[in-house]
Amino acid sequence: MSMNNLPKVKCGIISVSRDCFIISLSENRRKAIVDAYAKYGTLYEVKKTVENETDMLAAVDEAKKAGCNALVVFLGNFGPETPETLIAQNFDGPVMFAAAAEETGKNLINGRGDAYCGMLNCSYNLGLRKIKAFIPEYPVGTAGDLADMIAEFQPVARTLLGLKGLKIITFGPRPQDFFACNAPIKPLYDLGVEVEENSELDLLVSYRAHKGDKRIPSVIEDMAEELGKEGNPYPDLLERMAQYELTLLDWMEAHKGARKYVAFANKCWPAFPTEFGFEPCYVNSRMVSRGIPVACEVDIYGALSEYIGLCVSGDAVTLLDINNSVPKDLYEENIKPKTSYQLEDTFMGFHCGNTPLCKLKKGGVKYQLIQNRLLENGGTPDITRGTLEGDIAAGDITFFRLQSTAAGELRSYIAQGEVLPAATNSFGGIGIFAIPEMGRFYRHVLIAKQYPHHGAVAFGHFGKALYDIFQYLGIKDIAFNQPKGMLYPDENPFA
Repeated sequence: MSMNNLPKVKCGIISVSRDCFIISLSENRRKAIVDAYAKYGTLYEVKKTVENETDMLAAVDEAKKAGCNALVVFLGNFGPETPETLIAQNFDGPVMFAAAAEETGKNLINGRGDAYCGMLNCSYNLGLRKIKAFIPEYPVGTAGDLADMIAEFQPVARTLLGLKGLKIITFGPRPQDFFACNAPIKPLYDLGVEVEENSELDLLVSYRAHKGDKRIPSVIEDMAEELGKEGNPYPDLLERMAQYELTLLDWMEAHKGARKYVAFANKCWPAFPTEFGFEPCYVNSRMVSRGIPVACEVDIYGALSEYIGLCVSGDAVTLLDINNSVPKDLYEENIKPKTSYQLEDTFMGFHCGNTPLCKLKKGGVKYQLIQNRLLENGGTPDITRGTLEGDIAAGDITFFRLQSTAAGELRSYIAQGEVLPAATNSFGGIGIFAIPEMGRFYRHVLIAKQYPHHGAVAFGHFGKALYDIFQYLGIKDIAFNQPKGMLYPDENPFA
């Protein structure tokens, strides 16, 4: 499925030059970066080089007319402090600043640009004007170095553009006692994210209005093709699920309003299966495969985190419970002989069935065992059917979350690890996760900082980009799984 709910980044580069330096040095260095970036894609080269404020206005106008929604301001030499920072002030989009390294010791007269020094004054002026900008970890390099930095800026820019155009649509309050899914919404508005809150009844009315929709047969056909015969034991259920999928897609288009992108946070139990006649998990998994997260249990910050993960990775994500410990016998038999992980580094990530099929080793539609016990007395499942279940495929992952505290303060965590190939021997969309020093991270971040049970999962290692994004957003508390020997502030050094 195509992901049409994510921004497409068109990045431009503007070179700046201090008027007492040779302008061609900055221009030639800019062209070298554009050429070096060709291995990643196209970088729009703004021809106007900025020496003063008038040049700045012309260059920004050129970038806007070219359709650029992200910019790199390149100090090809020392650079003019005021005009170069005003580029970011006048451009409506994420901006990266970087500086040229000197190329050769054989040409340090006319070939010396002093951008290393100019970058310091640039940063001072950005702070003076309270301008947000992306600055790489070491923002000075050759053309090849800077091309690599600009490539790393793209997922950051895509995420920032996505958040700027995002609306989170909710249906229903959190389930009873799920206080962890209830968080203040004001910090979302502080980030520039809109929220639309609806009741479950609104969703039910819309769902019923879609009964007999002429598009249902084609969605059923698509579902059947995706699942295959083995993964589709309840073909009679597909009509209900197709009807629901169309309901969400139509609601999205009708309600996005002035926003470009949408994420959902929906109440999925206990009333949903009773009134809709199925579990929504498989449909949710298909939506996120299109770049449209549907967070379980009205977890608005889970939906936000998922959307960030989609933008960063450009790939499907999931939202999972940090669910259960790995039994010692399973660890001893299937994990310890093949890895260097300790038992406390492992846990099982689980949810009923929202993880996309493409991220499962093998999956199919099943029924929600826990809800079946509650709503159908453990009998033959009907209304509790609709989960997507299977072991999550092995590979690298990043477990992360952006969350508001009850006091309205944003904080986050990021932990890189992997899904192990060991079988879970359990139910749901589930996998055995291994994160270095997870036991300590669990105690001194997840518990100590009172994070909820849901975590977003991106399939790959994206910690660097996520950290940059959270820093850009002004998140002061960005926790990570600290290596052995690096103590958490509240960790007992004698334990």
